[in-house]
Amino acid sequence: MSDGLTVEFSVHRHRGNRCELRDGSIAEEPAMPLPPPGNVPRVSRLMALAIRFEELIRFGEVVDYADIARLGHVTRARVTQIMNMLNLAPDIQEEILFLPRTVSGRDPITERDIRAIVAEMDWNKQRKAWRRFRDAIPKQIA
Repeated sequence: MSDGLTVEFSVHRHRGNRCELRDGSIAEEPAMPLPPPGNVPRVSRLMALAIRFEELIRFGEVVDYADIARLGHVTRARVTQIMNMLNLAPDIQEEILFLPRTVSGRDPITERDIRAIVAEMDWNKQRKAWRRFRDAIPKQIA
């Protein structure tokens, strides 16, 4: 009573970075590129975190900063310090997000270093203060 329906498909078995096809042939998978050396600066990660926290609040996934603080096991004051980074001019935020990786030693810029800039509400004044600050740090950043 069957019409002889035939279904064909490929089956892949993975072995490390090689993939063995059903017919026994082997296809090489492209190797994952190694991440660049060094660590993403903490201030860059905090900037990204502030952007993510704002998104969580905007979409109602968390209620407020206090909710974030409870979930993150940090103080409300610390969450406020992080979220205040959103008051920076967009171009400064972008620069912070894309700071070069720290290969050795301490990060040349910390969140504490930029609090005075964050406290300034005028973006033009922020930009001037940021340039002065950035020009005063070791040239690996600028």
